[in-house]
Amino acid sequence: MASTPGRFTRRLGPFDAVVVGLTAMVGAGVFTVWGPAAAAAGPWLMVGLLVAAVVAWCNATSTARLAALMPEAGGTYVYGTRRLGAFWGHLAGWSFVVGKTASCAAMALTFGTYVSPAHARSLAVVAVVAVTALSWVGVQRTAWFGRAVVAVVLAALATVAVVGLSGPRAAGGPAVGDGGGVLTSAGLLFFAFAGYARIATLGEEVRDPARTIRRAVPIALAVTLGTYTAIGFTCLWTLGPARLARSTAPIRDVVESNGLGGLAGATSAVAAIACVGSLLALALGVSRTTVAMARDRHLPARLARIEPRSGSPRWAEGAVGLAVAAAVLLSDTGPIIGLSSFGVLLYYAVANASARTLTRDEGRPPRVVPILGLVGCLTLAVSLPLGSVIAGTAVVLVGVVAWLLTGRSAPAGPAS
Repeated sequence: MASTPGRFTRRLGPFDAVVVGLTAMVGAGVFTVWGPAAAAAGPWLMVGLLVAAVVAWCNATSTARLAALMPEAGGTYVYGTRRLGAFWGHLAGWSFVVGKTASCAAMALTFGTYVSPAHARSLAVVAVVAVTALSWVGVQRTAWFGRAVVAVVLAALATVAVVGLSGPRAAGGPAVGDGGGVLTSAGLLFFAFAGYARIATLGEEVRDPARTIRRAVPIALAVTLGTYTAIGFTCLWTLGPARLARSTAPIRDVVESNGLGGLAGATSAVAAIACVGSLLALALGVSRTTVAMARDRHLPARLARIEPRSGSPRWAEGAVGLAVAAAVLLSDTGPIIGLSSFGVLLYYAVANASARTLTRDEGRPPRVVPILGLVGCLTLAVSLPLGSVIAGTAVVLVGVVAWLLTGRSAPAGPAS
């Protein structure tokens, strides 16, 4: 059946919404981000995690309230447009699409690295093609796949925590990082948290969104925070700050340090599964924001088309897949993690500014929440490594130019 413009069908229940958020958050980040974060903060790593968690909680609260009020595809692109004006919505959407495209590339490259370092890029492209094909069958089947991924990854991480904490504590090593690197560490760790927005960007596909989204977002974030706290402490306990800062596969190193090197292959397999699951959930969010921007002619209108039978936006998903594949071939994992964090932090800054405009009747959060979230996002964004800040600023300027060239003639709000 030919694709036609339209709206999504509400297929996802509360459990599926939580799973989508968990699949995006408990993915490649937990297997890769601890090394760079430890290099910045050293023994203060867990303080960096706490700062990232506080900012993430503010963002999640603001996003959940906005999504319950405006349950449409596009997330903060829609909220910013409705509450702050078309320019801010465009900037949020642009930052999200670029930042999360980079994040998808990082997930795909991490998958390739864990499976076969010598063929990492080729395998990453294969993963992107496979995930794009899976997304074409519809969001409900995608959510079923996410359930299996979340179950496997959480069980594996719980095992790693038990193994690591039951072993000896790492001996002292050379000093690495300091308290001054806490904000940089928090900005990098935010990359691992930024997945709860998938629930909001899929708001048009969630049943009873006013109730479901407000419950699913904090549940997904709480489970993720508990998981990351356990794993972060385990990595510090087993490896110590100096060795952790040098590690490119900290979860595997924890297992091997406790004399279970035979499980290294299983650890790599779980990491690969997590990468695929996270890549799938992230690609869903990017494609939905792409649809929303295309509806408003900020992107080509054809990208807003939705396949009636599967309910999937195949043109948008295909375009996202091509962009991610190109990024995989042209980029490396480290730099694009920083670029992803910068873009997504700006996206959530707009979300918090939008939530600040809500009234009591609209379900506004406590006033301090969006203010703290806005300040936190901007602070973490400028605290990232200098290269990430420069690259992120350049991306934002490209988005501003795109707005000046095309945005002013676009509709002021989402198409009905």
